[in-house]
Amino acid sequence: MNQFDCVVVGGGMVGAASALSLAELGLKIAIIEKRAPKNYTPEQAFDLRVSAISIASEQLLKQLDAWQQLQQWRMCPYGRLGVWESEQSYTEFNATDISQTHLGHIIENRLIQLSLWQKLQQHSNITLLCPETLISIEQSTTDVELTLSTKIINAKVVIGADGANSYVRKLMNIGTTGWDYAQSAMLINVKTEKVQQNITWQQFLPSGPLAMLPMPGNYASLVWYHDKDEIKRLSALSDGHLTQEIMQHFPERLGKVDVINKAAFPLTRRHANQYHKGRVLLIGDAAHTINPMAGQGVNLGFKDVKALQHVIAKAIGNGESWHEPQVLRRYQQQRRTDNLLMMTTMDALYLSFSHISPLAKLARNAGLMMVDKLPNIKNKALAYACGI
Repeated sequence: MNQFDCVVVGGGMVGAASALSLAELGLKIAIIEKRAPKNYTPEQAFDLRVSAISIASEQLLKQLDAWQQLQQWRMCPYGRLGVWESEQSYTEFNATDISQTHLGHIIENRLIQLSLWQKLQQHSNITLLCPETLISIEQSTTDVELTLSTKIINAKVVIGADGANSYVRKLMNIGTTGWDYAQSAMLINVKTEKVQQNITWQQFLPSGPLAMLPMPGNYASLVWYHDKDEIKRLSALSDGHLTQEIMQHFPERLGKVDVINKAAFPLTRRHANQYHKGRVLLIGDAAHTINPMAGQGVNLGFKDVKALQHVIAKAIGNGESWHEPQVLRRYQQQRRTDNLLMMTTMDALYLSFSHISPLAKLARNAGLMMVDKLPNIKNKALAYACGI
């Protein structure tokens, strides 16, 4: 009962998806998580933590049979993405330009996790250990021993999906490169006067981007980037005073809003120096945390899930020992360079738009206008961001 093919540490969105994808290969899986997600009821207010789920991530969730439940709960599709600094440089990406009906969906993180958990609990190959806490990991040449708060279990492979402050990564002495950004971000749920559910937009300012993510009904999730002191000041305001600040600083296209909820968090960039060590792997935020500016965080994690499933499925199909380190290394080879490219691109965008030089601003706006006039390049970039 305590011997598994694979143990996944962390039952968030990426960890749960990884457990399901590997269970579908016939592997015996255990998943360790400290706390279960809160159940859904229709009258619940919208959570602050949401993700822009790409078409590729949607396909994975459909593969794992979790998408239909999300559709029955709540989500908001969008077909257009607006980006600009000055109004003259406004550039819009449209799903119809890449022969799609939509670019993605805005969905609450908890609901994604919850829909995956419903499938975890129904799967005969998965043992859900919750509430449970990892204490230590010991590797041998043939397996991995995990000491938990209530028991000891063994696995051929361990997957660390335990977030940006990964304890698995710490136990394995896997270092990271990265830094804390000078800015913080504020998440603000608002009720909107305007109906604008088919578009998400982002305006770049020297102080940081302002973004609007549509939510079902007349609601939206706003993201406000600024220096840490300003975000601290905004966080201390009453909802009424924060509403006044939003009306003063956000673009007019937002329309009238009323603040419902808010929270702030620091911005960090971390990248694990390696994604595997022996029989232990890192996926999702345990391997990489990215600037959330383009909403690619969980989508990169879901790409990790698909890559790992592909590597192990191919090894099983070829009659290899799928759990040997030389096989597991292929996952890192597939994902680390791609993740680094996305992280570097986001950093370059972040730095270029935060430069206050008039020359830099002129170049940025000229670049956006040029992209708008080069549909082939524009649509290839859009397709890549959508994962198609």
